[in-house]
Amino acid sequence: MNEMKEDKYVIGEQQFSIHHIYRTGFTVMPRPHVHENYELYLLLRGERIYFMNGKVYTARKGDLIFILPHDLHSTASTQLQETERILIHFSPTFLPQQDHDILDLPPYQQSALLRLPAREQVEVERLFLQMNTECRNKQPLHDRCVQHLLLEMLILVHRSEAIERSEPVSPHPMHQKITEISSFIQEHYNEPLTLEQVAACFFISPAYLSRIFLKLTGFHFSEYIRVVRVRAAQTRLRTTKDKIQHIAEDVGFGHASHFNKIFKKITGLSPLQYRKQVR
Repeated sequence: MNEMKEDKYVIGEQQFSIHHIYRTGFTVMPRPHVHENYELYLLLRGERIYFMNGKVYTARKGDLIFILPHDLHSTASTQLQETERILIHFSPTFLPQQDHDILDLPPYQQSALLRLPAREQVEVERLFLQMNTECRNKQPLHDRCVQHLLLEMLILVHRSEAIERSEPVSPHPMHQKITEISSFIQEHYNEPLTLEQVAACFFISPAYLSRIFLKLTGFHFSEYIRVVRVRAAQTRLRTTKDKIQHIAEDVGFGHASHFNKIFKKITGLSPLQYRKQVR
């Protein structure tokens, strides 16, 4: 029987939010997704499978996951189905102006699972819980207190010399296999790809690959290929003046009309609208 307890608090116009959740039973994100803000995910209890930027990770108690804005990610349960975590989303504007540049320092230049030494784990957990308490109690100037606690935590992680960037190593061999398949798709997205073809390349049955890929990533196999192609097209639309027809062909869509339909379904905008919005 599934059980869930949670509390969530927001400061400002979504400049900062903190979400404390305890769950039992198998859970999975409804959809892989992206955020406009930075994300910090601290696992207090249990394990979670984490899929981000094409890699499958197993997060365990004490791990801190840092995710950049717009990086695609999802989570699902492991065999340990009792979990507790605190999730923070924040905009750089929530930090004091003179401290915005901390996000240009390591380890904040890329999304990563960060495995801190035991002493730092204890201190990071204390800071997360204190931020949650400040938001719950709403004492005078609690927003400034949370601002400084967040900054203290970011500095602490930056200073940790023994920080370990976890590679996607898991006791389950299929976790590494799905990471390899995801990398294969990202390298060959502009070519015709089918479930049967990729399954044969990795010596897996198509039916099993379809099931395990969805379980670990949150994506249907063909859907993930479309998302990778659209994200590649977004980069081209932002950084080049290439014609949309040429971009569609280069990223693996045979017809511009099909490209326009899929692009709008995934992003909410047509390719032309997206290009105008980001320039």
